[in-house]
Amino acid sequence: MVLPIYLYGQQVLRETAKEADLNDKETLKTLITDLWDTLAKADGCGLAAPQVGVSLRVFIVDGTMVSDAYSYLHDFKRTMINPEIIEESDETCEYNEGCLSVPGVYADVRRPSKITIRYYNENFEQVTETLDKFGARIVQHEYQHLDGGLFVDTVAPIRKKMLGKKLISISKGKVSTHYKSK
Repeated sequence: MVLPIYLYGQQVLRETAKEADLNDKETLKTLITDLWDTLAKADGCGLAAPQVGVSLRVFIVDGTMVSDAYSYLHDFKRTMINPEIIEESDETCEYNEGCLSVPGVYADVRRPSKITIRYYNENFEQVTETLDKFGARIVQHEYQHLDGGLFVDTVAPIRKKMLGKKLISISKGKVSTHYKSK
């Protein structure tokens, strides 16, 4: 089922998400299916459960959307349940990011170039994976949602100040999206 995407200003986006109960497989399977359905309608690279109003540590990423530019992502689709970043590189890179919860806003964000993450996949199997380049960026962006953060929190203070009016407009619902939003 396609769910509404919660926009900047909604409290659930600022909460630290709770660990998902791996024993509640049916609820998690439904949530994961709903996340994929919602992401498909929104045309994004990733979606975290808090973005659809569910405060659980679950997100999905789909790099196939950008595989024309980043060919190494041609089969990069992941479901991550209770993820934990266990290692980050000292080396960082900067990239212009956007977010379905902050429509129409883009800003340069510096993140570690490489991460190692441990998570449970859609089959409830534990996976440890090292990611780099744009795959690492997508995962870190979604992971930030689980800790109540948004990409605009990590931009330079002057840039965030410049975005202030847009962010206030979004929080007041004065924005249009091509996807269902709340």
